[in-house]
Amino acid sequence: MTSRVAFVTGGAQGIGGGISETLGAHGFKVAIADLNLDAAKETAARIIAAGGQALAVPINVTDTASVREAVTEVAAGFGDIDVIVNNAGWDDFMPFLKTTEDFWDKILDINFKGALRVCHTVVPGMVERGFGRVINIGSDAGRVGSSLEAVYSGAKGGIIAFTKTLAREVATKGVTANTVCPGPTDTPALRKFADSSGEDADKVIGGMARSVPMKRLGTPTDVAAAVAFFASDAAEYITGQTLSVSGGLTMA
Repeated sequence: MTSRVAFVTGGAQGIGGGISETLGAHGFKVAIADLNLDAAKETAARIIAAGGQALAVPINVTDTASVREAVTEVAAGFGDIDVIVNNAGWDDFMPFLKTTEDFWDKILDINFKGALRVCHTVVPGMVERGFGRVINIGSDAGRVGSSLEAVYSGAKGGIIAFTKTLAREVATKGVTANTVCPGPTDTPALRKFADSSGEDADKVIGGMARSVPMKRLGTPTDVAAAVAFFASDAAEYITGQTLSVSGGLTMA
């Protein structure tokens, strides 16, 4: 797979950083597309230092022109994109009845429409070449719901349904589409939520861990392992599937 190009949105930090570094270790040429270009460059540098190939590119998944520019830059630097990982996302925790339409729009524009923009830009080339892997990062919130994440859960549920339909439409074209759904994962974003909860952050994190049958939170590399599998030739007969990486918390 050393000639394959993987395009990871939100690939600089957290789960996205784990995905980028894991794909780099598996021999992919990794394009780290992120709003935070400095962080993307740091992740790319780590991949290169470990003997891999990586390129950092700026992207704003809420802007179609930005998505197209990022894809063009990757094509110029690495060649055509073989693997998409739609990981870029954002959320805030609050009861649905306290949310606003502006909040809805932001959640949907980043978490749902962002993936649509990337797929709409890249998948036609995959179909034309007869090969492609689309891996969308959903969430167990989109499978079973999650308190204080009503709109985010809806967006991730939409990602799951979209991925299944896309998989059907391109199944004869050499392109697969699957969803990876992380459960509670130890990332800076989760730590930030714990710190802002008004309770002892360690207690909040500990409570989350105790709710998981395996008694620990996930790590970015746990999620990345599932992504690497779907990106590999071993998964060529698997499409339209949704895989939870949650230590058994969700058995949907």
